[in-house]
Amino acid sequence: MRTYISDIIPRIQKFSQKFDNLALLTNQHWVVIDDIDKIKCVYIFRQNNELLISQNGIVEKAKWEYLGQNSLLIDRKTESYLFKHGFFDENILALKIDSKDEYAFLVNETKFDKELNSVLNVIEFLNKNYVGAYSEKRIVGINAEDKLYPIKKFIITPKYQIVSEIEHFSLFEGKLTEYRIRFEDGLIGNVFLKKNKQAFFEATPKYNFGVSMKFVYSDIDKCINALHYYFNNKKELREGFITKY
Repeated sequence: MRTYISDIIPRIQKFSQKFDNLALLTNQHWVVIDDIDKIKCVYIFRQNNELLISQNGIVEKAKWEYLGQNSLLIDRKTESYLFKHGFFDENILALKIDSKDEYAFLVNETKFDKELNSVLNVIEFLNKNYVGAYSEKRIVGINAEDKLYPIKKFIITPKYQIVSEIEHFSLFEGKLTEYRIRFEDGLIGNVFLKKNKQAFFEATPKYNFGVSMKFVYSDIDKCINALHYYFNNKKELREGFITKY
């Protein structure tokens, strides 16, 4: 199975089912998000711990076992794999590679044959149903220009979708993951996730004579929220703000 780096899974784990929900796991057809244009690979977890793996109709019989502590063992003829809990609901099964921050994605076939047939679609689905759907009001810090009127402001966390996710390397920033964000109100922008989990977006303040600046935040959630705030107010949001340069 191909694995992917994705920061959304830790953010939505509180909404996840556990592996011990065997009624949800077993007797479903879980399609692996992989080279789906070439091979359709389906995993069927049976209640007797037999695992059927079908690749374009050719079936291999393997074994699976729930080990407790949200660990799942898959035992094939040539190799055995230990997976940790990533995310799990009736539509998506994300298996975390043990000791790595990488995930294999499997999709319930009832959804795979409709809209969830790529990693991008899976990420968009998770954002729409768990990140965006559970956005709530936040109390944010006071902006510098508000010091004369020290009243805390309420900001609505905007709903959004991740349109694309690209990994690349910057000479000054190191390894970066660039996310293309589309907000519910139609605004679109980019957010960059750094290796240390801080995130930033780039903008050009009026006072900076046409030179863009990076606005750095403590995590990607606050950075996405700040990007939307900047679009509408042309100034940085103070919640989670670290620096700009």
